[in-house]
Amino acid sequence: MTAVPPIATAESLSRSIAEQLQQLIYAGEFKAGDRLNEAALAVRMGTSRGPIREAIRILTGTGLVTPVVNRGVFVRQVSIRELLEIYDLRALVFGFAAARAAENVADEHRAQFEALLEGMEQASQAGDGGAYYERNVQFHALVLQLAHNERAHRLYDSYVKELHLYRRQNFNTAGNMRRSNAEHRKLYEAIAKGNAVKAKQYAEEHIQAGKQRLLASAA
Repeated sequence: MTAVPPIATAESLSRSIAEQLQQLIYAGEFKAGDRLNEAALAVRMGTSRGPIREAIRILTGTGLVTPVVNRGVFVRQVSIRELLEIYDLRALVFGFAAARAAENVADEHRAQFEALLEGMEQASQAGDGGAYYERNVQFHALVLQLAHNERAHRLYDSYVKELHLYRRQNFNTAGNMRRSNAEHRKLYEAIAKGNAVKAKQYAEEHIQAGKQRLLASAA
């Protein structure tokens, strides 16, 4: 068996740790404004501080964390103005993707959409915001996948990364989950029928409704 070069192993470890930290941030364990302590993270991850430092550098490159001179690295805080701007741009990209998805949808995709909608309905009834959020992310990802436009997908993902810390707040009540999923159902039906015009309209309306839910939760 060929030995794995030490450099490759170190890079793989750092990337693995970066992915774990990203998930912890998305899950809300590390909140906006929290400082990432290298020593504590090294103990938690069972490694030295070197891979932790490199993992944090990777996350800094994604914009998820921000270094502050002489203070350390902190989970990024996004202003209300930035949030609103991101939501408006995200609505445009998602509307474009939904219109394209309506042109490319097939029976296998309809089955995937139906399964996700059912999963979100069950999560809503159970009051499980975490499970709802994960399926919500998958629903949106499927729409972007069907757009067959890599540049739009990357752009949308960049917006989503900045909003992950806040979007979970949209699903802290069963009422918000039900409203969100009703919007998903409406959008899916337009996509399933191949109606690109309506799909674009409902996709943009869904993102704008999410923005209003976020504003209401922050009030």
